[in-house]
Amino acid sequence: MEIRVEDLLKKNLKKEVIIFQTDTVYGIGCKIDNLEGVERIYEIKKRDGKKPLAVLCANLGQVKSIVSDFSLGQEFTKYWPGALTLIMPKNKLIGDFITSGYNTVGVRIPNDKIALSILEKFGPMAVTSLNLSTEPAILKYNDCLEYLEQVDYLVKGIDLNSISSTVYDCINKRTLRNGEIKIN
Repeated sequence: MEIRVEDLLKKNLKKEVIIFQTDTVYGIGCKIDNLEGVERIYEIKKRDGKKPLAVLCANLGQVKSIVSDFSLGQEFTKYWPGALTLIMPKNKLIGDFITSGYNTVGVRIPNDKIALSILEKFGPMAVTSLNLSTEPAILKYNDCLEYLEQVDYLVKGIDLNSISSTVYDCINKRTLRNGEIKIN
């Protein structure tokens, strides 16, 4: 169902899967305690179960609540909110079903009012780009409509013109994916 963000924020998400815009690309996500939702995301994307999902957060407090050693990424938080995903050690709040069994989690605070309002209301969410795993990420709102029947909510948004976030591994101190933000 297409929904305005104002109306979504009046709901109580539990097991739902939603599509919403971020500052980079359209994302598909669910609450971090939603095993069924994560499984649906993998099915919708036709994603390899060995590829973990990221967790989007609204603020540093949420990030600190899901990682076990925040100090590893603290110097890079100057880029947040923004297009930087940091790989850090996860804590027990993040299930292996999100991280594909890894002891780490990719975390990010997006720089988008709609995304931030959703994350502030519902807490950290397991999110990945909206697309089939072999296809480019979706930037145009109308392209999201193709997925409407497979999700609970599609938050009305705008066309985007960005690229995916930079992914930086804070443990091994290396860039895994280059995006707008450059880390040396």
